[in-house]
Amino acid sequence: QELKSLAAREPWNLSLPVTEAGILDAIVVWFVLQLDDEHALSTSPSEETCWEQAVYPVQGLLDYSVKTGDTVMMEVCCQDCYLKIQKISPSTSECGMDFSDRDNTLGLGNEAELCNALAGLQTTSKQDGNSQVCVLESTEIALLNDTPYHECFKAAMSKVLLSLNPSKDLQSMDVDGHGSGINLRENQSKSSPDEVPDPLYILDVSEGFSILPIIAGKLGPVRAYSSVEKEQHQAALNVIAEANHFPKETLEFWLSHLEEESVVLQRPKSDKLWSIIILDVIETSGLIQQEVMEKAAISRYIHPCLLHSGGKIFPQYVLVYGMLVESESLLLESAVQGTEPTLGFNIAPFINQFKVPVRVYLDLSALPCVPLSEAAELLRLDLMNPLLNSSSREVKVQICKSGRVTAIPFWYHIHLDEDHSLNTSDESSHWKQAAVVLDEPIPVQVGDEVVLDVQHHKSNISITVKR
Repeated sequence: QELKSLAAREPWNLSLPVTEAGILDAIVVWFVLQLDDEHALSTSPSEETCWEQAVYPVQGLLDYSVKTGDTVMMEVCCQDCYLKIQKISPSTSECGMDFSDRDNTLGLGNEAELCNALAGLQTTSKQDGNSQVCVLESTEIALLNDTPYHECFKAAMSKVLLSLNPSKDLQSMDVDGHGSGINLRENQSKSSPDEVPDPLYILDVSEGFSILPIIAGKLGPVRAYSSVEKEQHQAALNVIAEANHFPKETLEFWLSHLEEESVVLQRPKSDKLWSIIILDVIETSGLIQQEVMEKAAISRYIHPCLLHSGGKIFPQYVLVYGMLVESESLLLESAVQGTEPTLGFNIAPFINQFKVPVRVYLDLSALPCVPLSEAAELLRLDLMNPLLNSSSREVKVQICKSGRVTAIPFWYHIHLDEDHSLNTSDESSHWKQAAVVLDEPIPVQVGDEVVLDVQHHKSNISITVKR
């Protein structure tokens, strides 16, 4: 009955005092589960529990800065049993001034996503009274904020395009004619009124929302194709293209040109070839994207006439790195450890049969662990020459610190070409890392040599320790 009344209750106001100066980015929510008058469980971030917390990003304020003594007002409701926080109102301790946009709402487009601890972020752009909404996953927002990722792709694409069209200085081209770049339309009219440069074709088959086609469109006379499927993502890219003064033909959506969507890798036109094909090789979770090696093989061997002479597949190759670590937290999160945690009940032998051997979405920089070896190259995946790839490899790793090997975290060096690469273990990267957790810890001493058997099959990596 109390839950029903809570769901039907009108929104109520809540005020929180500011205890430390800073920038108000989000509201974090957790729960206290009151079992009875004497026993309670808290899901607070300060407690060592299996629960995560819900994070509500703050948006739409005129001023996000707060200082000690200020008060943050908000309206809370639990409509349809989904917690919603809205109308955020920071007020100063001096005059109580309200800096909020009264229409600001923190409620997500679908609050049920909080159950997965992956809140979608809703961005609204109002133009001429019409509202355009694009909902992005938090992983996609992280990708958009990954500056080194975009800079690396821009530099690598510029290098390829310049090699294919050396008569133009692609690095300084400016398709909209603003800034210090070259105005292509002006150059065309000066050279010959009938001379229209043949565009170079770029295909981005990234998963999810990607602005790489937009970046490519700023590099010169190119025709960039995006493979995004969702209509709201296509609408968002169109708005971005329009805001950057792109000619309409610069950005197109590839799937709308296909008669059969299952055959994504085709020529842009019967008489045209791709200059660059961008493959999404690594998932944000830290695993290899499914079927990516098959796509590379299709573009190179099954349909060898997809790439222009001198054209490239990005990335050209990927190096897999890993290290041996001792991590008690990974053990506790991967399998039931004996009978003590379950108060004497012998649950482990049954439930551990269903454990997943690879943990994903790890932040290696924050993972409680002790490195027992240096990072070692485990595998090379060549996308330009997929037939050169080996499905298995033995790697010898030298132990530099005594302990117990409990897990093998792994990550990737993504080489777009020989000069441009990305490390998925960088703290600034949008990628997370993955780890193979051993069934049983292996004691090691300084100077020992451990042999790893690394297998790669259909985009899945398995690592076992050979005793």
